[in-house]
Amino acid sequence: MSDFKVDMRHIDSVTVLDLKGYLDAHTAPDLERAFQHSITNNRFCLVVNFRELSYISSAGLGVLMQFIEDVREHKGDIKLTSMSPRVYNVFDLLGFPMLYEIYKEEREAIEKFQNLSGSAA
Repeated sequence: MSDFKVDMRHIDSVTVLDLKGYLDAHTAPDLERAFQHSITNNRFCLVVNFRELSYISSAGLGVLMQFIEDVREHKGDIKLTSMSPRVYNVFDLLGFPMLYEIYKEEREAIEKFQNLSGSAA
C-alpha cells in the first residue's frame, strides 16, 4: 500500500528531489538512497520538493535529519519546498522550520542557492 517515488533532477549546481506518495518506514530507504547518491556525487545543494507527497512519517523525517549534518559540513544545505498544509503541519509541530529553510515555491529555494554561489540561472 505504500506507494512512494523519488525523482532526481539537476538544475545547475542544485539537485532537486521530487517526492511522490507516502513516505513511511517502508519507503524511507528509497529517500536515503537518493540522498546518499547526491552526496557520493558531491552534490550538496539539495532541494526537496514535497508537491506530490501525501504523507510523511517520523521515518521520513529521520532521513532528512540523517543527512543534514554531512551536507552542511560540505557547505551545502537541504531546502524544503511546496508542502501541502497537512505535510507542513507535521514539520511545524516538530520545529523543523527552525532547522530548515522552507519555501512555498521550488523556484525560490533554487534561487537562494544560486544567489549564494553567484551563479546565473
